[in-house]
Amino acid sequence: MNAQTQVDSETLQQVVESVARTLCDYYIFPDVAQQMSDALHKAHGEGAYDRLTAPDALCDQLTADLQAICHDKHIRVRFNEEARAITTGPEEFSPEEIAAWINHARRANFGFYKIERLSGNVGYLDMRNFWDVGWEGAAETAVGAMNALAYTDALIVDMRQNGGGSPTMVAFIISYLVAPEPVHLNNFYSRYDDKMRQSWTLAYVPGRRTPDKPVYVLTSKSTFSGAEEFTYNLKNLKRATIIGEKTGGGAHPGQDFSVTPHFRIFVPTGHPTNAISGTNWEGVGVEPDIAVSQEEALDHAYRLALKDVLAKLEGDSSAAGQAQRKEVSAALEKLGG
Repeated sequence: MNAQTQVDSETLQQVVESVARTLCDYYIFPDVAQQMSDALHKAHGEGAYDRLTAPDALCDQLTADLQAICHDKHIRVRFNEEARAITTGPEEFSPEEIAAWINHARRANFGFYKIERLSGNVGYLDMRNFWDVGWEGAAETAVGAMNALAYTDALIVDMRQNGGGSPTMVAFIISYLVAPEPVHLNNFYSRYDDKMRQSWTLAYVPGRRTPDKPVYVLTSKSTFSGAEEFTYNLKNLKRATIIGEKTGGGAHPGQDFSVTPHFRIFVPTGHPTNAISGTNWEGVGVEPDIAVSQEEALDHAYRLALKDVLAKLEGDSSAAGQAQRKEVSAALEKLGG
């Protein structure tokens, strides 16, 4: 089957049945899974999917119908041209596929898109993904990024184009922004294996911690999943000022399941609970402390960060302090004060 192949009635029956069964077996909330299963069977019985013979069109409609019930933005039905083995559990990737993913992550510098010292000694980190810290090269890259920014006087972390990733990298980065005493961030319950996993900051990080440095996090409607966890954690810890737009609202981690050789579904199998709030950001997103458009967020944060630096320089009459004060003032004037 390829993208041009039509979905016949037998394949449609198999997709609907397999998607419904997989949801009932693994979706984080069994009662909602049953509602989705019932709705799929009803729609199929009424012929709602008969006209959707193009694979991608069927995937889009199934995804829309499921999300209309669960309101879970992670859930998604996908089509793959290359046949995959049907599994009774989450899809397992071959060593070759894992190697390809790691190679992709390396080419994306493990999500560390831009690391910069802005005028006035304000650090800027643009992260586009949170790759698993255990992947070879990921921790090394993160350490390099955080150490490069260690001696800046304020930090702006840009999450506006970050679609998520691994909680392990989230905790690793936050560890640089808090004191050495480990901080409990979240509990992650997984229905798949009925286990609870805790996420904590680390007692040791390679390099310099900056628990007192002013931190600003930029957000947009596209900030999603793991990027929302990063933002939500720092907000609840009162460790950062969030500037921008309300985030996308996807909290539930999950896994891919191959339901037929050519169709698979990403099923949210987990549920995080923040150690401070006792809840999460699913369906509601993370509200910014300062609501501005994503286009305005960087300038707004930079202006506030520069004022933080000026406050820190108050009383510093050294030549270096005077030079930095001049640099900060020039940057503020360029921003319009």
